[in-house]
Amino acid sequence: MELRKRPVSEIMRTEVVTLSPDEALDLGQDIMRVGRLRHMPVVQEARLVGMISDRDLLSTTLAKAMDFDGPSLRLFLRSIEVRSVMSRDLVCAAPETSLEEAARLLRDKGIGCLPVVDPERRLLGLVTETDLLAAAYLDGSSP
Repeated sequence: MELRKRPVSEIMRTEVVTLSPDEALDLGQDIMRVGRLRHMPVVQEARLVGMISDRDLLSTTLAKAMDFDGPSLRLFLRSIEVRSVMSRDLVCAAPETSLEEAARLLRDKGIGCLPVVDPERRLLGLVTETDLLAAAYLDGSSP
């Protein structure tokens, strides 16, 4: 089958680290830094309710970075729940969405990650720009 017509389910990452909306933002920052992640789904009662990105963390920390040293900034982040900074207006894909459509969504919406969900909005996986590049140019191998 032609690459662009293949479904996202063939290349999506299914081992995904998630956060809950009531977790502290410092946990999200730690996980993203250690795991070198740029996007984390926020899941509540097994359903996708939001996404947090490195951009969300950056904008939150930049707002207060001038006022805090390292330990104080960490304490500040611990006081913020993920729900207060997560993106709620999500662009999602179904498992059968073509790679071509996934690439178009990422480009047109200016996003770097596409959650793949079932009809009940349960998270099945993620497709990132990196996943699409690997599928197109590296025989589907992930970093």
